Amino acid sequence: MRMFQPAVTDFDTLRRNFRWNVPEFVNIGVDVCDRHTSLRDQVAIYYEDRQGHRQSLTFGEMKALSDRFGNALRALGVDRGDRVAIVLSQRPETAIAHIAIYKIAAVALPLSVLFGPDALEYRLADSGAKVVITDRARAPKVNGLRERLPDLERVVVIDDAGAEGFRGLTERADTRLDVATTRADDPAMLIYTSGTTGPAKGALNGHRCLIGNLPGFELSHNFLPREGDLFWTPADWAWTGGLLDALLPALHYGVPILAYESGKFDPEKAFELVSRYGVRNAFIPPTALKMLRQVDSPRNRYPMKLRSIMSAGEQVTPEVYRWVLVELGVKLNEMWGQTEFNYLVGNCSEIMAVRPGSMGKAYPGHEVMPIDEQGAVLPPGEAGELAARIDDPVMFLGYWKREEAARAKITGEWFRTGDVGYRDEDGYLWFMGRTDDVISSAGYRIGPGEIEDCLLKHPAVAQAAAVGKPDALRGEIVKAFIVLNKGREPTDDLAQEIQNSVKERLAAYEFPREVEFIDELPMTTTGKIRRNELRDRERSKCRPKS
Repeated sequence: MRMFQPAVTDFDTLRRNFRWNVPEFVNIGVDVCDRHTSLRDQVAIYYEDRQGHRQSLTFGEMKALSDRFGNALRALGVDRGDRVAIVLSQRPETAIAHIAIYKIAAVALPLSVLFGPDALEYRLADSGAKVVITDRARAPKVNGLRERLPDLERVVVIDDAGAEGFRGLTERADTRLDVATTRADDPAMLIYTSGTTGPAKGALNGHRCLIGNLPGFELSHNFLPREGDLFWTPADWAWTGGLLDALLPALHYGVPILAYESGKFDPEKAFELVSRYGVRNAFIPPTALKMLRQVDSPRNRYPMKLRSIMSAGEQVTPEVYRWVLVELGVKLNEMWGQTEFNYLVGNCSEIMAVRPGSMGKAYPGHEVMPIDEQGAVLPPGEAGELAARIDDPVMFLGYWKREEAARAKITGEWFRTGDVGYRDEDGYLWFMGRTDDVISSAGYRIGPGEIEDCLLKHPAVAQAAAVGKPDALRGEIVKAFIVLNKGREPTDDLAQEIQNSVKERLAAYEFPREVEFIDELPMTTTGKIRRNELRDRERSKCRPKS
């Protein structure tokens, strides 16, 4: 299913003419795998592990293995609607497990390999997962939780050579799978939010959610697919960003994807992979882009074929945008969405002018506006909570076991995202921060993104976060937390220099009145800065001692 033709050269025309075509029956596993009969011998996944071992998987092999594994799961007692957890990194078995789960109408529960035992236990218990699929390295952690997980019946270890491991189960299973019939609104995946503002909630997505992602995916990669396209992302496939912004839509379009089983993000290795495999399309979160900026002369050292880069998860600052253009030769397309309501807003540099710092415009089929507390749409230039119109196939089905929490986010015909922003006269949307991230100082509402972008322009700064610190006079002041580049030492003179650089570039009320140097910023497992953690730390310092 291709949404658009590259011959159309006007973004607003695409928006006006677009109409959704969501069939009554759809199955993600069939969509991304089984229907590609003409691509049976084409590589679907290139895979490399940290030791340099490489393999590839064709669409035909992926179908055969997912059919067998679907039958194996049924033999283990997995039925329609049962939750099956996948605790795996980027590797072929991860994709096979997802496809098999969808084809038998179970619900995939992707979980990050970075989760500790508490995070795993909470999600496995809350979801009532029946089966966990993991590897030998993580199996002891999962098995150590089993006595506290009464719903968990089986742990399948993919690299276990025994009869109960992935290989043994698939080899014994029937080769022909009776694929379940699923409606567009039937549940397909349960993805837990990153928990930046409270306990993680399970967002339940239907099979239609993939269709809802496609307009933005296609346009954010400048009319993907094109001949020779090959996709890569460092984003964990356990998250919306890795799963629905990379793996599944790439396979939908028959575009091969590179899987690299990495640990901590290594910018040098990332450039080496992109160069060696000839990656053409990439989703690279802003945090990773900032780390890539620290690599010297990448274009001279790593010949690249990149033609599209999408970035999302945090604000892409103008400074990062300019670096991508100069050093990587690509006009980066920023995108904005959420686990509950993904791929809503973004850019397509091929047919629209990108305004660095803006998230872009609502993609065809979606409507996003800033609204006030009563749900009224705000005029251009006025900041409010960004909200998406609820009649949309990409919208989630609801929060797992938390119906009231989902209803609380809806005002009239709008879903409140918790993000603050505004639109300009031309319809471009500008992100200011989470509702809790916006700094209120002396009557001014200040978004952290502009300050952080300005901080990154200083040659000593590698990463930065700006938060509001309680202040008796101004309500809040801006405080900056800064990670320095290698070779730079934290001093009072350097802090003053950085403060002055912001004061000279931005409004007087925006400069950070306090600067603190730290070794690393607190991050979620999806690579977002945990500003709430920094903010809470500052607020706790200001509370009177009992």
